[in-house]
Amino acid sequence: SPREYIQFLLPGILVQAILFITVYTGVGLNTDLTKGLYDRFRSLPIWQPAPVFGALLGDVIRYGIAALVVIGLGLILGFRPQGGLPGVLAAVALVLVFAFSVSWIWIIVSMLVKTPESVMTMSFIFLFPLTMVSNIFVDPATMPGWLQTAVSYNPVTHLANVSRSLMHGQAPSTQSLLWVLLASAIITAVFAPIALRMYRKER
Repeated sequence: SPREYIQFLLPGILVQAILFITVYTGVGLNTDLTKGLYDRFRSLPIWQPAPVFGALLGDVIRYGIAALVVIGLGLILGFRPQGGLPGVLAAVALVLVFAFSVSWIWIIVSMLVKTPESVMTMSFIFLFPLTMVSNIFVDPATMPGWLQTAVSYNPVTHLANVSRSLMHGQAPSTQSLLWVLLASAIITAVFAPIALRMYRKER
């Protein structure tokens, strides 16, 4: 029924929406680099990576606002999270953790390309397969066997699973939760040092 589909779909849409706006971390940084803003930061007596971390923290607020919009529209359309406010907040927090890790990738991209438009183009190449080859919109059981295998290894699939469980008041799969946290930690551990090193050289 439409009501059941909304219950299934909205947590996945929340995941997709926040992941897609992570690219604006890179777009904003690329724009500021192009305009010479970070050259002015260089003359200030501040911790060198502060502008990058400030941009990331500002983006977390943006992600939170996007989550409020998605959930608010979902409630209007009939979404009823059985997990209540605690379940919704826990799901949003987990999505923000993963989104924060992905944002480091866009910082790197922003320093490799020349224009904000190029950052956007690169994002589509990465984010469309990441979100579409998942269980955001459909049950993987309806997919061909080879695609089910790809979906099962996609961290977005596990993020959507845990988000659905938390929002609907169910105990999330420990395996899926650990998969998301491990993926977030690995992405951050790999890309954050590279991004900060490139930023120092850029300056």
